[in-house]
Amino acid sequence: MRKYELMTIYPTEDDKYKVGLDTIRADLAKFGAEIESEESYGDRDLTYEVKKHKRGRFLLLNIKANPAKIVELDNQFKFNENLLKYLFVLKEEKTA
Repeated sequence: MRKYELMTIYPTEDDKYKVGLDTIRADLAKFGAEIESEESYGDRDLTYEVKKHKRGRFLLLNIKANPAKIVELDNQFKFNENLLKYLFVLKEEKTA
């Protein structure tokens, strides 16, 4: 399992945010990923309009996942209507 940072952007409406986040958590669990931590960055203006939204609620998830499952997670996230944008970033492991 490797460590990843998953930046997610949701609509600012509370109901859509909660549904989107619950769906992301369920998808991560379904594909065997573990959420290590969550860090909210709050509501921010988007650089450009995404799915007719000018603002989004940002959340950073630190996860551990099997690299082979990242592509499957990516495909699953595309069907989540309450997720505006997301990005997986592989965290480099420090070598001494």
